[in-house]
Amino acid sequence: MIDLHCHTLHSDGTDTPEGLALLGDEARLTALCLTDHDTLGGIPAFLAMQPQVKVRLLVGTELSCSFLGRSLHVLGLLVDPADARFQARLEELRGRRDDRNRRMLTRLAELGCPLTYADVAAQADSPLLSRLHFAQALAARGFVKRPHEAFERLIGDDCPGYVPREELSPSEAALWIREAGGVPVVAHPGRFAGGGFRWDDAMRDLQREGLEGLEGYYGEYRAAEQKYFVALAERLGMVVTGGSDYHGRNKPGLRLGAGRGGLKVPDDLLERLEIRRSRGAYR
Repeated sequence: MIDLHCHTLHSDGTDTPEGLALLGDEARLTALCLTDHDTLGGIPAFLAMQPQVKVRLLVGTELSCSFLGRSLHVLGLLVDPADARFQARLEELRGRRDDRNRRMLTRLAELGCPLTYADVAAQADSPLLSRLHFAQALAARGFVKRPHEAFERLIGDDCPGYVPREELSPSEAALWIREAGGVPVVAHPGRFAGGGFRWDDAMRDLQREGLEGLEGYYGEYRAAEQKYFVALAERLGMVVTGGSDYHGRNKPGLRLGAGRGGLKVPDDLLERLEIRRSRGAYR
């Protein structure tokens, strides 16, 4: 089995890159791809573990895009970590994230939930701050009982404390990823717009914008969702990928390689992904 979607403390996970590699080995995975948000910061330490583990360690990232007025995540799988242009583009994205975070602090203060930047940073082990860290800070300050409540009431999409950031278009994300030698893949489409979204036509639109695959296997999919997305990818000729979206303690009960317990991502998906990479990269 493989896992092509997971996070470390370099974005919104809790494990170190080294610890993640060891967990992949313990889970007896064939391959493991690290996909932290908007960064390759954990990749050097992650790849340095390759001599110590049997699991094959792969490079990726996860970018946020705007699609139909909502946030859509795109995985950049098998990108080249040495690509200087891609690294510069990721740095630009992190600047946009920081600007959004500061505007969100202002919005939350207006709603009677004042936080400082230090309050949020105290919840993270790296400079990259996400809404998850905001949720944890809101809980720590007593504005909500649990972080999940913060997403439901304050900072989730369409909530009063949510502030969008300047996001990429799907075509921009796809171009960046392909120019960095990778494959652009729609992440967890079953979680887009709160779930229940029918993708038959929309996925064709994304395919025309340069997206080459979709996450057909996912750590929190129901069996019917998995069947639907795998079949959709086959109909459209898109590559199928899969992963747990493991975040360590930030997603309790979700295990690397196994998701909520039923995830089994076939090994042969990686071979197909690599074939697609060799055909599609703009390099």
